[in-house]
Amino acid sequence: MTERAIVVAIDGPAASGKGTLARRLAAALGLRHLDSGRLYRATALRLREAGGRPEDTAAAVAAARAIDGVALDDARLDEPEIAQWASAVAAIPGVRAALTVRQRRFAEAPPGAVVDGRDIGTVVFPDADLKLYITASPRVRAERRVRELGGDVAEVEASIIKRDRVDSSRAHSPLAEAADAVIVDTTGITIDEVVDHIMEMLE
Repeated sequence: MTERAIVVAIDGPAASGKGTLARRLAAALGLRHLDSGRLYRATALRLREAGGRPEDTAAAVAAARAIDGVALDDARLDEPEIAQWASAVAAIPGVRAALTVRQRRFAEAPPGAVVDGRDIGTVVFPDADLKLYITASPRVRAERRVRELGGDVAEVEASIIKRDRVDSSRAHSPLAEAADAVIVDTTGITIDEVVDHIMEMLE
């Protein structure tokens, strides 16, 4: 009997805890993990290396189709410029289409995967076995980001609110809760409590 791939889709805004939760769930369930945001950052890095610019649609799409040589753990993907470029190229339909194909190819191979991002349950895997939408207040998310990377909480919070607005209002694949997603607010709970809650729900 052919083994079926299990797909868990996790969406949510920046610094909501979705990445940490995705890694923990993947380990607990024996599935692979994919942070879709790293694909967009890899696209941005490839674009920069090719001498392109985020506003060059054709170059950005070509970069999205040629990211195989970029390791998703490359430290350059965490550079502020790459983060800004990734946000810009993520609004290009052709880039999203190319990376959607990659995400599906990755997750649909048994045993499956936990994939986190901003349009995973709504666009990439609308038929996922489980959909989660992870959120938290902008202030708590800013405090988490500052603990991780440093900076001023008020400035980071303003940046997060702006990013939320951009992600939620873009014309293609906006950040949104899937109608059948389980919504988890992590504002006042630890990641351990979230993982325990999700595992209990799965059982």
